[in-house]
Amino acid sequence: HHSRRGLLQIVGRRRRLLDYVKDNDVERYRGIIAKLGLRR
Repeated sequence: HHSRRGLLQIVGRRRRLLDYVKDNDVERYRGIIAKLGLRR
């Protein structure tokens, strides 16, 4: 059942990446969020 743990790691990494982008490039962050269809 390591696949689920791997998936969680990917999600966590993506979240850290999004936080990093949000801190450094807000416009790009908004573009990514819009492209992914995420609403916050």
